[in-house]
Amino acid sequence: MRGTAALVTAGALLLLAGCSGDAGADATVAEPTAEATPAAVEVLPGDGSTDLSPAVPLEISVTDGELTDVTVVAGDGTPVAGSVADSAEDPAVAVWTPDTPLAYGTSYTLTATAENEDEEPTEAASTFTTVTPATLSTPSIGPLDGQTVGVGMPIRVYFEDPVADKAAVESHLRVVSSTPTDGVWSWFSDREVHFRPSGYWPAQTDVTLEADLYGIDFGEGVWGEKDRTVSFRIGARHVSVADAGTHRMEVYDGDQMVQNFPISAGSPDNPSYNGAHVVTEMNRDRIMDSSTYGVPVDSPDGYRTPVEYAVRISDSGEFVHAAPWSVAQQGRENVSHGCINMSTENARWFFDFSQPGDIVEIRGSGAGTLRSDIYDWTIPWEEWQAGSALK
Repeated sequence: MRGTAALVTAGALLLLAGCSGDAGADATVAEPTAEATPAAVEVLPGDGSTDLSPAVPLEISVTDGELTDVTVVAGDGTPVAGSVADSAEDPAVAVWTPDTPLAYGTSYTLTATAENEDEEPTEAASTFTTVTPATLSTPSIGPLDGQTVGVGMPIRVYFEDPVADKAAVESHLRVVSSTPTDGVWSWFSDREVHFRPSGYWPAQTDVTLEADLYGIDFGEGVWGEKDRTVSFRIGARHVSVADAGTHRMEVYDGDQMVQNFPISAGSPDNPSYNGAHVVTEMNRDRIMDSSTYGVPVDSPDGYRTPVEYAVRISDSGEFVHAAPWSVAQQGRENVSHGCINMSTENARWFFDFSQPGDIVEIRGSGAGTLRSDIYDWTIPWEEWQAGSALK
């Protein structure tokens, strides 16, 4: 009996041990689940920012998550349409760009939402206000959009109000040409800046100026009113050389001399200015009036004379024009008041040949170097470059 009981007890223990072993093999212990790190969202400009440019970048940076939504509303609650793209400078930063520019003097609220790995949202918002300018400024630009001009025509930008921060403005005047050049901006005053290459423009070149000045601070309360784009074409290369010493004018079409005219330049008492003159205006008929450059018509040196085929080459009263009264002196003597005199037939040919932006280089005169509304090509290149605010 004792032996039987022992066997039963041993079997029971084996059975219990077997059951216990099977349970241990099949059991699964649950590990605690780790929570995802909340997304962090930062927006710029910061909340409460004021007097901002309406062109200020609206930036969103997200860590430990992905950006899911960006909204911008004006102070009156009106939604502002726009789009989001990665920053060109930093791919980790997203930039929201409005479909139409933000307005001056307006409050906006930027709200950005991001989600972490568990799709839990995090939101950040910023309310900011754009500047209210004392003055808005839109410059005038030459050449005009769609115009074809000669190889000597610089780009000219004129401002109604003084530009205090020239570097800020110049950095937003971008020139692109189909034939690359080494062109540079040079400031003539705080209201005027010109662009030209070191030499005349390459012929048959398309040029575009992008004046992206909206939202740009000109300084002292003046801000850019709008962006402007002007595209024009550089046409044929027309460069003429008028020599007051030889009394001849050589006319070149490209590299080929196509005419060699007898001329009469400014007299010793009224010499023509030396230097590269730029054609700016052409009149089939014009009254030459000495009072336009400070000499009264009724003075001993005054005059008021009708002429034909007048090609203006400066704002100092210098033209290439028909002067039938001086044909006998043309090719021999300088007798004009500073203009380049030609016969009517030759002046007609030159008038038909010319276009604004062509060059007339006057040499051999007793006068000084040209100072006019466009005397850009008389300025040495190093001096021209020194006129840039970004030098």
